[in-house]
Amino acid sequence: MSVATSLIENQPARIVPEHAETLYQFNESPLLARQNQQESNARSYPRRIPLALKRARGIYVEDVEGRHFIDCLAGAGTLALGHNHPVVIEAIQQVLSDELPLHTLDLTTPVKDQFVQDLFGLLPPALAAEAKIQFCGPTGTDAVEAALKLVRTATGRSTVLSFQGGYHGMSQGALSLMGSLGPKKPLGALLSSGVQFMPYPYDYRCPFGLGGAQGVQVNLNYLDNLLNDPEAGVQLPAAVIVEVVQGEGGVIPADLDWLRGVRRITEKAGVALIVDEIQSGFARTGKMFAFEHAGIIPDVVVMSKAIGGSLPLAVVVYRDWLDTWLPGAHAGTFRGNQMAMAAGSAVMRYLVEHKVCEHAAAMGERLSEHLRILQRDFPQLGDIRGRGLMLGVELVDPTGTPDAQGHPPIFARLAPLVQRECLKRGLILELGGRHGGVVRFLPPLVITAAEIDQVAEIFGRAMAAATASL
Repeated sequence: MSVATSLIENQPARIVPEHAETLYQFNESPLLARQNQQESNARSYPRRIPLALKRARGIYVEDVEGRHFIDCLAGAGTLALGHNHPVVIEAIQQVLSDELPLHTLDLTTPVKDQFVQDLFGLLPPALAAEAKIQFCGPTGTDAVEAALKLVRTATGRSTVLSFQGGYHGMSQGALSLMGSLGPKKPLGALLSSGVQFMPYPYDYRCPFGLGGAQGVQVNLNYLDNLLNDPEAGVQLPAAVIVEVVQGEGGVIPADLDWLRGVRRITEKAGVALIVDEIQSGFARTGKMFAFEHAGIIPDVVVMSKAIGGSLPLAVVVYRDWLDTWLPGAHAGTFRGNQMAMAAGSAVMRYLVEHKVCEHAAAMGERLSEHLRILQRDFPQLGDIRGRGLMLGVELVDPTGTPDAQGHPPIFARLAPLVQRECLKRGLILELGGRHGGVVRFLPPLVITAAEIDQVAEIFGRAMAAATASL
């Protein structure tokens, strides 16, 4: 029996006992102390999740102190099947045992060809019929950079419309598309210019103070006017880039009628629509791709995270009318990661064969229902939202002054307390959204109903402890 197998099989039936709580205390270990001393000040996760991890399998991780945690961060959505899933391990081992080349730049191999066929087989037929693919450097932000080059080259235009709350990566070009001002402020002027920001259909805090169908229609009218009014002050853009569910921005799902409207308006104006599926793709939202909920066909789809089966990989898939750039227009040394392609193919086949989309939708609804029940006891749970297993809870201060829609303000001070109390009880969660006030749930898609119940139970106990400490 492997160590990874024993880690899971030796787990108790419940990490949190029925009548008692195991509360972990976190003192700085030698590994964390060295990390603090030697790693860059830009490190982020260890500040909020001070763990030194040793083993992992499925939805569980174990740290060097022998403590076990449910991982509802899952590599920010990278680990679709959880840690060390057997089909992923088998695919990686097969590449090694066959002595396949590990990196091939953009030279083709049977593994690469199979990966492309598997990926195109997941696309809506209307997109697959005219799809082209560009392999990028192994991060989502590089794929975003490639998408920007692609649409600017094809249209001859340079402006791009992005959305408030959007997140598309941390390189200079991608950063210019980000809604959050924090990472951009120290840099002054960014290298990439010509980005215009639009209001996102954030229903709970509608930028127009309306919400609902009225807020959606006003938003679409605004976009339509911007693209067609000769006095709008904004040049016709090369593209509009959007997340169907904003992740880092606070797990905000776009209204589906709004998405259909954006597609209709951009298509009429001759503006390419880029959909960023880096975090939301591959069954995460209950569909293989989040844009499928709206039944639209984007011009460009940016993919990373889960596409490599837990290994680094990123691609841009786009409609062939855009394929006008020249050889070498975008490149990257590590765009030929064969193990990632093999693992990605294995994951894609598993998602289809095991109907993981349907499972993710059902488990997301189960967790949402638990959270709605908790909402009765905790008025601090202001908005429960998302799709599938990409869920968020916006924490609010019920004693604060309501906004224009009557919603209480974000309770930024409570969010890190909840995160810490969850960690003490064996649950890893991340925060996001405005002022970091949204608790995010991104568990592996293979999480079971019993494990969903367990996550909700721990979260409820953590909420009780965090609110009592205020």
